[in-house]
Amino acid sequence: MAKEIKLNITEMENAGVNLGHRVSKLHPKMKPYISGVKNGVHLFDLEKTSKELSKALGFISKLVAEGKSIIFVGTKIQLRGIIQEGADECEIPYVTERWLGGTFTNFSTVQKRVTHFKDLEKKKQTGELEKYTKKERLNFDKEIASLKTKFEGIKNMPKLPDAVFIFGLDKDITCAKEAKRKGIKIISIVDTNVNPDIVDYPIPANDDAISAVRYILEKVKDSIISARPIK
Repeated sequence: MAKEIKLNITEMENAGVNLGHRVSKLHPKMKPYISGVKNGVHLFDLEKTSKELSKALGFISKLVAEGKSIIFVGTKIQLRGIIQEGADECEIPYVTERWLGGTFTNFSTVQKRVTHFKDLEKKKQTGELEKYTKKERLNFDKEIASLKTKFEGIKNMPKLPDAVFIFGLDKDITCAKEAKRKGIKIISIVDTNVNPDIVDYPIPANDDAISAVRYILEKVKDSIISARPIK
């Protein structure tokens, strides 16, 4: 049974979860989540953040308990490492490099490229590529490296996910739009500079600072791992 994830507002503040963008960057739809301004920067109302994060975690727990799938998407350079690490711990797919247009909306074509990537990797491991010339093998290595960058995180995703967790809506809005078109539920951290309307489960919080994102990511990981049926 999924455990209830405890949230601590002092810990959230210490992690910088409450820090939004400069006041000039405010999206009007984010006004309800703001409690004030400090040094020209909007501050999130952490009571509201806590409430929305709890809702999102509850949804994730239910989803995972039902055996449904989720993918992490976060392509901001400073966040890539922790998001990939979190996805690996949860054994779920991820995208941390550039979002490839059509990953959701043109899934069958993307899957063909993934199959090709896996096939090449297998041939390299089994020595099947050794029969080619040095130059040809070099070209295969370059192709494998390129495909790895694009598809490593989704190579074990046989079908479209049921939900996507986006760690920076401003950077990965294309992903959100594709998810919406395909009926995939969207959970996302929403900072003060974005329109949250496209998101099913918005979490009003700082989506730039590693410490803030890590705080939220840890809670998401706990929700996924504790909700997973024991094999």
